[in-house]
Formats: sequence, C-alpha cells, structure tokens
Amino acid sequence: MEGASISANPRTVDEVFKDFKGRRSGMLKALITDVEDFYRQCDPEKENLCLYGFPDEAWEVNLPAEEVPPELPEPALGINFARDGMQRKDWLALVAVHSDAWLLAVAFYYGARFDKNERKRLFNMINELPTVFDVVTGKKPVKEKLAVNNISGTKAKPAAKVQVTQAKPAKPAPLPQKDEEDALDDEDEEEHGDTFCGSCGGPYTADEFWIGCDICEKWYHGKCVKITPARAEHIKQYKCPSCTNKRART
Repeated sequence: MEGASISANPRTVDEVFKDFKGRRSGMLKALITDVEDFYRQCDPEKENLCLYGFPDEAWEVNLPAEEVPPELPEPALGINFARDGMQRKDWLALVAVHSDAWLLAVAFYYGARFDKNERKRLFNMINELPTVFDVVTGKKPVKEKLAVNNISGTKAKPAAKVQVTQAKPAKPAPLPQKDEEDALDDEDEEEHGDTFCGSCGGPYTADEFWIGCDICEKWYHGKCVKITPARAEHIKQYKCPSCTNKRART
C-alpha cells in the first residue's frame, strides 16, 4: 500500500514530530474538511477499511496492508462497519479516538530507539497539540487552518445490504394472554440456556436482541457488536469482529 509504506524513516525527535504532525493534519482533513468524501468512502458493504494519514498531510481510506507483519502499525480495522449503526457525530468521534491511538503508535514505533529523555521530549511535543478527538468533537479550538464542515450533518443513509442473518428475536410477538407470552419467553430462555454472548459473556435472555455469526456460529448481543435489529434485516452474511479480523490477517 502506498500510504502504509515507509518512504523515509524519520530518525530524530524533530523528524518524528514532523511526521506525526503531517499524518495528524491529513486525518483532520478527512474528519473535518473532507468529511463528506470520507463518509462516502466508508461504505459498510466493502471489506475492512482503515483511515490512513500521510506525512504530506494527505489521507486515504483503504484496505489494511497485506504484509505480515506490516511495515508500520496498522490503524483500526473496519471503521466502515460501524458507520450506519451509530449517529454520525458519534461515529466520527470513534474514528477520531482510533486515529489518535494510531498516530501515537506510529510516532513511538519510529521512536523505539530513542533514549528516555528523547521519548519524553517527543511525547511533550505531541501533548502540546490538541488530539484529533478534541478537534473533531469541538473540545479544543482548531489551530490549523481547516475549512470546517458541519460534522453532525444529516442522518446517515441506511446501507443497501441484501439479506437478513440468523438473529435471535428481541421478543416474541405479543400475544393476547400475558401468561402465554411469559410461557413463550420461559421456553425460549430454556432452549437457549447455554448460549452466552461471544463479546461480553452474558447469558441469553429473550428480552434482548441477539445476532449470530455465520462463520464461527457464536452469538452476540446486538449492542455489543453495534448491530441493531433494523440493520440486521439488511445483512446478507454476518461476520463477527473476530472472524472479520481473522479474515483480514489471512
């Protein structure tokens, strides 16, 4: 991948900090100035996508590097999958947090051979800048000259996926008699009594929405994997985060 390759290794604290600022500026452009284009490119129907920032202040949404291990630490995988399951401003804030983590990872990857004082100086220089999250959420003013678009914007357009996966119903259809409804709930919980969420480990209950992975056949709370009943209706084949990441690494 062009953006993930190392064109010139920064070797001094000042060079690493310059690299950090360039990549940070690129990510801020994606999340603020070019937010409409960035939002459009993060199509949930595509494979795992990452947001990359480059030292020349450019940005790119692309698949992760194929090299194992990669030349540089990789950004968060699959940012596009959560796009339509969250409010737009919350999703942008989530991407911003992961962007901050990646920027620090790259900076200290380059600074791994620095001594204690050099690492401390690098961190202090970085710490003087507002985080990407601070800028995107408006916690601190933007010092860089960026043309700020409306981050909150309109509601995201639902993804046009194809088919519903095997999802456990949030609750059986309401019946005229309350005792019959309770009986069905008890029967459902008894049938799935040995089912536990693959994310939080919680036991199955009939009053919560669940979704099953079509790859590993584990079940998850919808809230744990950020899948709503409405979104599940448009998913052709659901892959849990673990199976998605395994496939990306493979």
